[in-house]
Formats: sequence, structure tokens, C-alpha cells
Amino acid sequence: MEKQAQNSQFWQDAKLAGETNQEISALKEELEKLSEIEKELDELGELEKISKDDQSLQNSIEEKYQTLNKKVEKEEFRLFLSGKYDKRNAILQIFSGAGGADAQDWAAMLFRMYERYCQKKGYKTSTIHQSFGEGGGPEGRIGLKSATMEIAGPYVYGFLKRETGVHRLVRLSPFSAQKLRHTSFVLVEVLPEIKKAEEGDINISPDDLKIETFRSSGPGGQNVNRRESAVRITHLPTGIVVACQVERAQAQNKEKATSILYSKLAQLQEEQNKKEIKEIKGGLVSASWGNQIRSYVLHPYKMVKDLRTEVESSNPDEVLNGDLEDFIEAEIKIPAAKNND
Repeated sequence: MEKQAQNSQFWQDAKLAGETNQEISALKEELEKLSEIEKELDELGELEKISKDDQSLQNSIEEKYQTLNKKVEKEEFRLFLSGKYDKRNAILQIFSGAGGADAQDWAAMLFRMYERYCQKKGYKTSTIHQSFGEGGGPEGRIGLKSATMEIAGPYVYGFLKRETGVHRLVRLSPFSAQKLRHTSFVLVEVLPEIKKAEEGDINISPDDLKIETFRSSGPGGQNVNRRESAVRITHLPTGIVVACQVERAQAQNKEKATSILYSKLAQLQEEQNKKEIKEIKGGLVSASWGNQIRSYVLHPYKMVKDLRTEVESSNPDEVLNGDLEDFIEAEIKIPAAKNND
């Protein structure tokens, strides 16, 4: 990659060159961390040889061992993130299900949950499309029919890809005058970012695209754009619909929406490949609308439970505030262990 960066033609595509340099830096950082661990391990080995009659030195070695062990575990965790796109940035999409205002409110709650998780991880987020609900709830709450978020950072897709699926909420409805218990469903989809150089791997005919423009808008009439700068693209053969409204210029929104479409089609190809593998190996579970992956119960008791890993939390408030680490780590490790078996 460094030889590629020295080529005189390298900077003709500034965006691709920047992405390549970022990848070089990330790889160098990984190598430096592994080299540092190896060095510290050698030092511990030397200290152990001379510590037999020195209790204080043995105590110091134990402390250094515990610190080093945490570093090793952190790097070891990356072994579970070795998929084709695991190192990539991600596109997270949320779609409210049946249930009207309750489901739309639940979609907004999940959107905030992932934003806060990303903040805690140090990831950068950007909202590129939101379709708002009708509102009319308590305290003027306005939910989401759908939303799309761009997330940038190391291994984002690897960490979040298994969040794809249906998330179920059980609570006393804030939209019900009788305070009845209500169950809401929201579909979450996580896509890998597809780089421009890879788009050629996916063939899209212009005749297969229906491109529409519309005015971007926000809740309560905020952020209304007088020009039709927002773009919606429908891929006719698959029925996939993508949209972007965050940019001021129509051309930029079209470019970003097209990028999301490539990501969706790449994911579709991956799923088709998995279906072919399933015919040989069996055991793969599709992330379809009916496949609930996690339940969030706020009434009559408080519990968040992942239905795949059995990981639970009795503090849903913390989970909805972005504390997802235990759930996500279990999602990553358990499927990998099953595959190894």
C-alpha cells in the first residue's frame, strides 16, 4: 500500500488516496500495538527469572501481568472482527413497524441509543436522512418513520453489523389516555460503507433506477429547504429505496444516496452467498422482519434481553442511553464460537 501511495497517479483521486492513507495508518497502529505487547511480555519473562526471592518484585510482576492481559484481550477481540467489511465505516438505518405513534417514538428512542453508543466509542456520526412521524404525543414528542445515520471509526461495521434485525419494545404507552401496555417493533439495518473503487464490482444500469427529488424537512417545519435538493433513488429490480437530504446541493445528495444503494446491493450479494453456503452447511439465520433479536421491556418489569445470546440487563435506562457493550461483545463472540465448532 505504501508503494501504491508513492505512485505519481495516486493523488489523482483525492478521496481514494485519503482512504488508503487512513488504512495504512490503521495497519501501522495495529502492528505497533502488537510489537509493544511482545516487548512487554519479554520484559516480564526476564523479571520473572530474577524475582524468586523478591516478594515486592513478584507483586509488581503480577500488576504488570494484569495490565498486559487486558491489552492482549483487547487485541484478541479484533480476531472476531475479520469479516470482509468489518474494518469499515457503517450506515445504520431504522424503520418503524406497525403501531403508529408508539412505533415511531420507539424508532426515535433507538436512533438516540445508537447515537449515544457511538459517542461513547468515539465514533463520528452524521444523520443523512430522517422521515418524521405525525407527532401529537406527550411533551410534543415527534417520532421517526425512518432514519439513516452514517458512522465513521475503526471496525464500526464489525461491531454493529449484528444489530441488524427487529427490536421489540413493551411499555405503558405514553400515547394512550388509558395508559395501556403496548408492544412496538422497529427494524434496524446496518450496512458496510462501500468505497468508490469497489462500486465497479456491482453493476447498476441507469435504466434500473428511478430518481426523484423532494424538499428536505424537519419536525415542526424546521430546516425546510425551499429547493428540491433531497434525493430518493429506487432500484427497480430489487425494490430497494434509499434517500439523502443532509447536503444542500442536489448533486451531493444524489452521490451519497447512490453510495448507500451500492452498500445495500453489496449486502444483498453477501446474503445470497450465505444462502448458497447454507445449502452446504445449514444453520444460518436470516435477518428478516419477523426475526426479533432483542426485547426491551419497561413494564410490568424492567429487562433488556438479547434473544440470540441470552445476555440480559435489568437496567434498560442505561442500555437506552447507549450502554450496549455487553450485548455487542456477546453478539460478536458467540456466533464466532459456533462457527468454529
